[in-house]
Amino acid sequence: MAEGPQGRGKWDEGALEYAGLSRVRLDALLQELLGRVDEIMDYQERLRALLDAVVGIGADLDLNSTLDRIVTAACELAGARYGALGVVGPDGKRLVRFITHGVTDKEIAAIGPYPEGHGILGLLIEHPEPIRLHDLAEHPRSYGFPSNHPPMKSFLGVPIQTREHAFGNLYLTEKTGGADFTEDDERTVTALAAAAGVVIDNARLYADTEQRRRGHEVTAEITQLMLGEFDAEQALQLIAQRSRELSRAQVAAVLLADGDELVVRAVDGPPEFHRFLGRHIPADLPVLGLATTRDEQVVIEDLAQLLKDAGVSDFPEGANLGRTTMAPLPAGSSGTGGLLVVAAEQGSATRVSESADLVRMFAGQATLALERAQAQHDRDMLAVLEDRDRIARDLHDLVIQRLFATGLQLQGMQRLVRPEHRERLSRAVDDIDMTIHDLRAAIFELQQAPDASSLRGDIQTLVSEYAEPLGFRPQLICTGPIDTVVPTPVRPQILATIRESLSNVVRHAQASHVTVEVTVGAGQVIARISDDGVGIGSGSRSSGLRNLTERAQSLGGSVQISDNEPHGTVVELTAPTGD
Repeated sequence: MAEGPQGRGKWDEGALEYAGLSRVRLDALLQELLGRVDEIMDYQERLRALLDAVVGIGADLDLNSTLDRIVTAACELAGARYGALGVVGPDGKRLVRFITHGVTDKEIAAIGPYPEGHGILGLLIEHPEPIRLHDLAEHPRSYGFPSNHPPMKSFLGVPIQTREHAFGNLYLTEKTGGADFTEDDERTVTALAAAAGVVIDNARLYADTEQRRRGHEVTAEITQLMLGEFDAEQALQLIAQRSRELSRAQVAAVLLADGDELVVRAVDGPPEFHRFLGRHIPADLPVLGLATTRDEQVVIEDLAQLLKDAGVSDFPEGANLGRTTMAPLPAGSSGTGGLLVVAAEQGSATRVSESADLVRMFAGQATLALERAQAQHDRDMLAVLEDRDRIARDLHDLVIQRLFATGLQLQGMQRLVRPEHRERLSRAVDDIDMTIHDLRAAIFELQQAPDASSLRGDIQTLVSEYAEPLGFRPQLICTGPIDTVVPTPVRPQILATIRESLSNVVRHAQASHVTVEVTVGAGQVIARISDDGVGIGSGSRSSGLRNLTERAQSLGGSVQISDNEPHGTVVELTAPTGD
């Protein structure tokens, strides 16, 4: 059928209209296609950035640098100006560490202490699910910001899990350009947090492995020290130093029991803590009592807070101490007791692995070192005493016997010499007798341990003190095993009697000769102080030495005051030795 001119015109119009619509649709399709391509490119770019971030955060296995890289990577992926990673404490309720990005050290110092997990930060701890907010201030849990804190509005929070346990949270604020964080930002940071959990877990495992390896090295080091000649203080100081290093703590100290107190025998840490070396601390303090009464390892998550609650004000150095471990020293054969205390700075490190139990290991080594040092001391002391015993036997069996025989010979010669020589022989015999007496006193001293308390030595020191005020040295005569037989409660009484008597001689007697005699025998000890002074009246006899008399009677003894012939005074203390 032929088509007329009018019909062809209508067909051309329809074709042109259809062609126009086709071009519009094609342009729309092309625009949509380009948009999809841009989305794919943006997605690929974001995926590439995420992969780069995952590779970057796992560049090494140091936990501290890993946490810094995670915060930086999260900020770069989401376009956030500020970022932080809060580490949740073992109690799962508060933050024990806060790693920041975008804030300078000067700004941090001006803001003040790091947050502990209140407000919106606490909400993420209570409900570990991603949170996106348009404005932080509009949320009902918002606490507001402290003074000097930079302004923050948009917010994205994502939890970090390690082996199904909450490690911490990522906090991002201030999206670039003032926009809000998007759903893509949330997905990307959530993916990064999942990878971060694996990296953190690996870093912790690596740290635990290195800690165990270093622990074996330190154990070998301490054992090597104890195999040779060593000092107990040296070993305790090494144990304190190594326990602080391996625990990554701020300070470590070894405290040994001394009655109802603990003595600080070793300290390692900042110089301000060294003032406590040698300090006596009551063992029943609320803080220390946790470990001393239970006799088991105690972990305090926040020592500063505990000290504050207990009202301890004389320990300002503890104001910045956080996680603290106190391990009692195992009881050795000599009943060694005490504590090893290792304290970390607040928020300075993540939790030390419980499986390693380094502090308890070092506490056991401290006891071993003390036992080994005591055994070494006892061995050396036994050698010294054996040598002294040999010398004492030689002096008694050889020297004294020869002197005694010489004295008898000189006494026998007195009848054969001229009268003018007899006096000289008599003085020589007296000198020999005094030498024999001194040798016997030396033999008794040789039988004492070098570091043991010596009553004989205390008496000698006391008598020497009065040489200057008297103007002459009193004569001292000690007879018998004074150091081994005289009971401990009687010793102060003997020294008090000698001191009081010599003081009276200095003040009142006007004497030119004083003799102090201490004799042990027949189940009693007698301290006799005699002078050649003017004597004392009857009225002052009872008043001047009343206290000495009462104390002597409490020990089952007595004090007597009498006149010395031809003039002077005699004060005599008698006390039982319990033989």
